[in-house]
Order: sequence, then C-alpha cells, then structure tokens
Amino acid sequence: MQPQYRNYPIPAQPAHHATPTRRGGPGPVPPQPQQAVPHNYAHGHVQQQQRVEQERRERMRRIAMNPTDKNLPEGIDDLCIGDGATRYRELRDVERILDSTMMRKKLEIADSVHHSRARRHGTMRIWISNTAENQPWQNSEMNNETFDFESETNATYKVKIQGRLLDDGNDSDLEDEEEEEEEETKDPDAMDEDGAEPKKSKNSKPKFLSQYFTSIIIDFDRAKGLQPDNFTQIEWKKPEGQNNAKETNFSELVFQRKGDENINVTINLQRSNHPERYRLSEPLAELLDTDEEDRAGVMMGIWEYARSHNLQQDEDERKFACDAKLKALFNQQDTFYFPNVPQLVKPHLKPLPPVQLKYTIRVDKDYISPSSESGDAASKPTVYDVQVALEDPLQPLVMDLLRPKNAVETLENIRSIDDQIVLLMAAIGQSKAKHAFFTSMAKDPAAFVKRWLSSQKRDLEVLLGEASRGGGEDASGEEWHRGGLEGVWGSDVAKESVALWLARPSTSKAH
Repeated sequence: MQPQYRNYPIPAQPAHHATPTRRGGPGPVPPQPQQAVPHNYAHGHVQQQQRVEQERRERMRRIAMNPTDKNLPEGIDDLCIGDGATRYRELRDVERILDSTMMRKKLEIADSVHHSRARRHGTMRIWISNTAENQPWQNSEMNNETFDFESETNATYKVKIQGRLLDDGNDSDLEDEEEEEEEETKDPDAMDEDGAEPKKSKNSKPKFLSQYFTSIIIDFDRAKGLQPDNFTQIEWKKPEGQNNAKETNFSELVFQRKGDENINVTINLQRSNHPERYRLSEPLAELLDTDEEDRAGVMMGIWEYARSHNLQQDEDERKFACDAKLKALFNQQDTFYFPNVPQLVKPHLKPLPPVQLKYTIRVDKDYISPSSESGDAASKPTVYDVQVALEDPLQPLVMDLLRPKNAVETLENIRSIDDQIVLLMAAIGQSKAKHAFFTSMAKDPAAFVKRWLSSQKRDLEVLLGEASRGGGEDASGEEWHRGGLEGVWGSDVAKESVALWLARPSTSKAH
C-alpha cells in the first residue's frame, strides 16, 4: 500500500526568507528576530545623533549668551578706595597691546615662512647588493651530470638596499657607515676597559630610507609564470600619520626570494615632500617656469603673474582677465575668479614620478665569490646618489612659536580667568546699583519714594498699553490711590496684563 501524504500549502515567503530552511515539519518559516534589529538600531542611532546635535547647539547657544564684558562700570572710581580701578584699566590696556603685538608677530612669522621659497636638498647615497645561498655551483656534491633540473630547488638570494644621507662635503663610504652601525648596536650601558663610558658615534644620523621616501616598490623584469614564487613585485608603503614613528624607521630594506638565475629589477623610490609637490602640466610649467611645485607655490605664482601683467579687474578685485598663457591654462576662458583657481589648476597637478634605480640580481660565482686574482670584492654593491628634499632647520622652532605644546592648556587657563573677571565685573555693577539705590533713598526719602511710585505708575501704563507720557509723573492723582474693583489697579485690563507678565518664561528657565 502506497503511503499517502497530505500536501500543506506553503505560504508566500518574504524576500529575505527566499533561501529555503531545513525544518522538521511543514508550516511557515518563523521570522528571524535578528533581521528586524538593523532597522530599529538605525532609527535609534539617528535619534541619538539628533539628540547629541541638539544638545551641542543648546550648549553653544548658552556659551554665546554668556556675558563677556570685562570693563568696569562708569563712575566706579569715586566709590573705590585707592587706585584699584585705574590700575585695572592700565592692565587692560597692556593686555590689548600685548595681544595685538603677539598676533602681529605670529602673522609676520607665518608670512615669512610661507614666502620663503628656498629649498634645501641633500644627497642620499644608496647601496644595492645581494648574496646567494644553495646555488648549484655552491653545492660541491652537484655537477652538471647529477643535477636534476625537474626537481624543486632551494636556491635563494637575499637583496639588501641601504641608504644614508651624506654630510655636506663628506662622501663617506659604506664601511664607515657600517662601523657606526656596529657602534650603535653595542650595549649602551657597557663600559670600556678603563671603566669609562662608551663614546658616542660622531655622526648620530637618523633612519633615512623611511623618512625621505613614502614607498619603495621593486619590479621584477620577468613574467609571473617564470618566477619560482609567482611574484613580480615587492612593495613597502609608509603608514599614514606615522612620519616620525619609531616603528616605521629603518635604514635598510632586505628581502629574500627563491631563484637560481640572474634577474633584472627596477627599484622605484617615491620621494617624501612636506608640503606635497606635484609635476606640473606643460601650460602651467611654462607659466611658472618650473616643472615641480606645491599647491601654495602654484597659487602664489599665478597671483604674481596676474598682478604683474595688470590683469586684475577694477570693478571686482577677485576677477582677472586671461591672456594667451592663462587661456591655455583655463580652457580658453576670458576671465576667472581667483577663489576658483584651486579647482581650475587641479587637472594640471600630477604626482611626481618615482626615482627609478636599475639593478641586476646576480647569483653567479663571479659576483658572489670572485677569485682573488680579479681583485673584486664579494657581492660588490651598486651605488646611486639621489637628491632628496631636506627639512628647514628653523621649521621646528617656528612651529614651537606658532603652536607651543602647552597652547591648549594655556588657553584654557586664560579662558577660566576671563570668566572669573566677567563675573567680578557683573558683581561690581550690581554693587554699584545697590549703592546708588540706598544712597539716593538716604539723602531724600520722600523724593525717592515719589520717584519710585512714578516709575511704578509708568510700568503700569506700559502694561495697560496706555503709555503716552514720558514718565516722571508725580502719581498723586486720586485714581492711583483709590483701590477696589472700581480703581485702576482692579480693572480687567490691569489684571490680564499683570497675569501675562507673571506667566512669561523666567530667565533661568529660558536659558
């Protein structure tokens, strides 16, 4: 007897349940609770961001509404004992002069650094050499008759790239640099035979390859399929934001690969420039008379060219006319606005090409282990001299002046002191108002009360919308003395106005 099965209708699945799920029985697939979380999470995240932004705006609004007056109230000199008010004003004048002088000096320093286009260059000497191990000629047991060309070889070579910045007028060789490295690798706490402290190296130079180059790429002149390890390129790049990090500093680059044949490589060195320099297009290079420049130099060059050729328009100082060279640069435009120059010159700025060094990795016996008759040194390095940009020695001093290390802490202290001074000035103003109030009442109480009632009457007229007089009334009319529902103070308009006035938001709640 054939077994019978009841066919249950399969409900339509939503789009995110299209993938079948293996279960024990028929019925709809239960919804996954995790799939509803992203929407709720995104909605809650947006609400949190809006709440944070609202709190930030409220905080900025409160800061903007804080009092900032640090001046003494007028007439406070007659109430002070001694010359405290005069000395405070003198200090305020000295503060203004000091602030303006410091700001002017900082602007002068920044302007001189910006306009100082003199660049210093140095010569970096680079040594490239290689050694080889387990080559067929190095194994005495192997010869042409017993060597199996189909078996996997363990022959390797190791390439070393070293770089040192030469001192001015000093072409020191690699041996001197290696001696300095040996001295640096010794134990700094070790003592010599006489018990004296070890001598420091004459030339305590920093690591150069990592400081003067942002990337080193070695390209192999051989197809990928012919390489034992299926590689054709080796690349090193400096991590972003770690220009001076100790972990990224090194003076030599070493790599080891398999190979038993000579191979040509090209070492591409991308120079590091601060600020970044660019290769200029032909129209821009012709205009500025240089092939390389940074953004600031390009902007300054175009500005000086336009000003020297009287291309600035009289009706708008930002607008310049274009001559033949500028038309070739700005797509045949007749005029241009100087604020738009950064976008206009962007297509004309290209990255600088890398410095390319050719080298042949040799694994033959004549290079690795030459005979004594030849007079050649083992693994003789290939030497290149590369021009690199040097930092301005005054730049660290200038940065210390413009942006000292404790600048943030100092500004916070100054802001705190300014807030305290503002509160003191407000307290002095309130004390002066109280002093004037009680002094006026003590001199002539009757006249003071009369003026005070007149002021209250004026305020009531403002509330009632009936203020037509200029104030100063004696408030001696019968309507102001009569109370009850029929008096001025008991009218509906007065009650409504006073209620509205009392119901307005207080200053503490509003802020």
